[in-house]
Amino acid sequence: MTARVGVVTFPGSLDDGDAARAVRIAGAEPVRLWHGDPDLHGVDAVVLPGGFSYGDYLRCGAIARFAPVMETIVDAARGGLPVLGICNGFQILCEAHLLPGALTRNQHLHFRNRDQVLRIEAVGTAWTNTFQPGQEVLVPVKNGEGCYVADPATLDRLEAEGRVVARYVGGNPNGSQRDIAAITNDAGNVVGIMPHPEHAVEELTGPSLDGLGFFTSVLKHLVGAPA
Repeated sequence: MTARVGVVTFPGSLDDGDAARAVRIAGAEPVRLWHGDPDLHGVDAVVLPGGFSYGDYLRCGAIARFAPVMETIVDAARGGLPVLGICNGFQILCEAHLLPGALTRNQHLHFRNRDQVLRIEAVGTAWTNTFQPGQEVLVPVKNGEGCYVADPATLDRLEAEGRVVARYVGGNPNGSQRDIAAITNDAGNVVGIMPHPEHAVEELTGPSLDGLGFFTSVLKHLVGAPA
């Protein structure tokens, strides 16, 4: 049976269509979820896409965290539902306290848009299990508030527990502490990533096909998950 992966659309989402396309290319059925509808319609996993949810008013992700759909997603994620937050989705996951830390204004105060090399460090998550430890991938990064910050104790805990999923290689585009580009929760089902793997799934439009592994990983995870 084909896995069904929900892609949430908030007012201001930009990359929901790209995320749905990546899900389809990976071999799953994308299911469009609306921010105002708390029903997840039986999906097996969820992607929170990039963009500017609710115009990034107050701060990025602060309003989206209270959307009706997020109330359901938070409960489901705590119960094991795989959730991937990309860029603005990463910000929303932090605001919803599904992931620790916060995403702040880029240290250099400029929007950064470029192809970026990442090193995959945690391959035991629902979203990275098809990668090899230390594998380097090339995906686009595009953000103005992508600087990951947390207190030293939280950073040390993420390192000690192997929860840093990916780091920037060849230059840090936003000043993120310890070059962190992606992290996971302690269960490994929730991942937040600042770069955009959904923009690296086709030869025609992406700098590589490296981003596809994030979406095929969740399908592999779902096959192995208990019924």
